[in-house]
Amino acid sequence: MERVETYNDKVVRQFAIMTIIWGIVGMLVGVIIAAQLMFPALNLDVPWLTYSRLRPLHTNAVIFAFGGSALFAASYYVVQRTCHTRLFGDRLAAFTFWGWQLIIVLAAITLPLGITTSKEYAELEWPIDVLIAVVWVTYGVVFFGTMVKRKVKHIYVANWFFAAYIITIAVLHIGNSMAVPVTLTKSYSVYAGTVDAMVQWWYGHNAVGFFLTAGFLGMMYYFVPKQAERPVYSYRLSVVHFWALVAIYMWAGPHHLHYTTLPDWAQTLGMVFSIILIAPSWGGMINGIMTLSGAWHKLRTDPILKFMIVSLSFYGMSTFEGPMMSVKTVNALSHYTDWTIGHVHSGALGWVAMISIGCMYALIPRLYGQTAMYSTRLIDVHFWTTTIGIVLYVASMWIAGVMQGLMWRATNDDGTLTYTFVESLAATYPYYGVRLIGGLLVLSGMFIMVYNVWKTIAAGSSGKDVPVMAPAAA
Repeated sequence: MERVETYNDKVVRQFAIMTIIWGIVGMLVGVIIAAQLMFPALNLDVPWLTYSRLRPLHTNAVIFAFGGSALFAASYYVVQRTCHTRLFGDRLAAFTFWGWQLIIVLAAITLPLGITTSKEYAELEWPIDVLIAVVWVTYGVVFFGTMVKRKVKHIYVANWFFAAYIITIAVLHIGNSMAVPVTLTKSYSVYAGTVDAMVQWWYGHNAVGFFLTAGFLGMMYYFVPKQAERPVYSYRLSVVHFWALVAIYMWAGPHHLHYTTLPDWAQTLGMVFSIILIAPSWGGMINGIMTLSGAWHKLRTDPILKFMIVSLSFYGMSTFEGPMMSVKTVNALSHYTDWTIGHVHSGALGWVAMISIGCMYALIPRLYGQTAMYSTRLIDVHFWTTTIGIVLYVASMWIAGVMQGLMWRATNDDGTLTYTFVESLAATYPYYGVRLIGGLLVLSGMFIMVYNVWKTIAAGSSGKDVPVMAPAAA
């Protein structure tokens, strides 16, 4: 009897479940540090519970643990379905799962202990960096190996975005993490001074551009058409969107270094390319939203589509706001204020978290032999809880940031500062309270998701791999 080839969905299930678990962990730490900004005594005078140690734990947990697990799950699922073949290297795929979880656990141990390189989004010390590089290169081998053995000639656009993000993150991580080890827990960057800052933000902004944008656009280009049961609005636009984004994003990093010792021409270059980025970014947003042409009525009854379409709306807002904030005259007001925090979370919660949650809701029933999630009503409650929470969070930080910028630059007739820094901090406190409420709402939505997913899995099959579909039948 001929052996039937099946998809490797075990690793997809593992990453999907860990996406939800790490989402709760990362967001919980975020709520704790948001509360600490209002009530500093909440650190209990314990060094590893201080804001300075928990904050990098929060960013690493939500970006690399929550977002990363979602990307692994989605890319492994999508590449198999669009290439009509099983994942290349089952053991290698399993290694990427366990290796990635080990990295996250090591981050959760070392960062609170104060073991850090102090580089934004790249705080982990050199032994963990080496492990990240090994796992990531293995991830590339699995993904590209699957594409090589594909049964169809055409490469769907989602795979182009996944491929770009995998290659670019490897180059960024290895390039930015070049360091000279001193001990097992301490190293020094091979770059110095302004060059170190430039390399760091070449990495930092492109971690946003490829890890938090290109990868999730790959998710969007597969799951939005699937959920809407409509073809992507414009395949040609998706190709233009891909190449324009890949070509332009690499140059935008210097906008993080306005009014620093970075040469002025480099700052201006970053600003110009950031403004140009509006075009491809909005091309992708429009392409995703317009995929619902002829199916807008589905938004009334399908909360998963609500998650996906609202996430694209936040993507559009964030990719307009970012270029606007890169303009030097605007940056003079926004730099170092909570406006930046609002912008980051508009993208991270509004775009990344909402598209991830929507895709997990679409993915999990299929992985466990179900036609739908246990409760559509609970997905709807989750959607509104999250949306209201994000709006409260982002709006409060926008207002607080503009207020801070105006207070810091206000001067008296004799040229002295009108306000002290402490006065600006006191004026910000009410907005910190609103932000905390917003964060609690988003976190509560994740607990609703856990219950819904648990009930869905309990009602489904134990998770058997399904047969690979023949290209003609897919």
